[in-house]
Amino acid sequence: MNEPGQLPPVARPVSLDARTIRWLRVLLLAAAVAVFGLLYLLSGEFRSETNRALGILGRGDIAALKDYIVSFGLWAPVASCFLMVLQALVAPVPSFLITFANGLAFGVFWGWMLSVFGHALAAAVCFGISRSLGRVPVEVLVGKTGLDSADRWFARWGVYAVFAGRLLPGVAFDAISYAAGLTRMRFRSFIAATTLGIFPQTFLYSYLGRQAPEYVVLFLVTSSLVVAGVVAVAVFRYRKERRRPKRNLR
Repeated sequence: MNEPGQLPPVARPVSLDARTIRWLRVLLLAAAVAVFGLLYLLSGEFRSETNRALGILGRGDIAALKDYIVSFGLWAPVASCFLMVLQALVAPVPSFLITFANGLAFGVFWGWMLSVFGHALAAAVCFGISRSLGRVPVEVLVGKTGLDSADRWFARWGVYAVFAGRLLPGVAFDAISYAAGLTRMRFRSFIAATTLGIFPQTFLYSYLGRQAPEYVVLFLVTSSLVVAGVVAVAVFRYRKERRRPKRNLR
């Protein structure tokens, strides 16, 4: 019992160690995957919509993407964000296709705002998956070469690498998100750099999606060339480093 006039002891906050936090993240991710898998297996409507979305994303058809998003009515913004996350996880197509479609469907300003939110959401999902699962599963998703290049980029520039990577068209958006999750970067710093970096690019794509959707082919070709160039340089530097004789330190 406390003596008269003595304040009761303050309860110490319970702190979780790093291993417990990581297991909690893994369990949360596993639960989300399980829910998605059950919905896909048990709900024919959900499975049909998912397959339809993947097919449209795979074709890169801007008009079909716009019609698909608008078909959800009041839920159209939710459908757009779902497509952005789906693209980041399983569809090997550039994310700016959805930004073009958003500009076409919602107009320049609201399409821009929705695309910024969708990109940030997709980046957060990739960041969380990477931080929960670790490097080996991420290498399977992204590829070792792209992840090694991102590692060197982060080692040199830190959080500024996220901001610069978002500004440059053609740079693998999802690879940066996955790689950032493997560092000690704070989540809020990552999201802030991501949001600021994608502002000008998403505005440009939203504007062109509304005013000149025919330019999407040009952006696809340009992005493919940029990505191919980055991969070629990364492979060349990797092979050059491997061939370089190691110095014996005594």
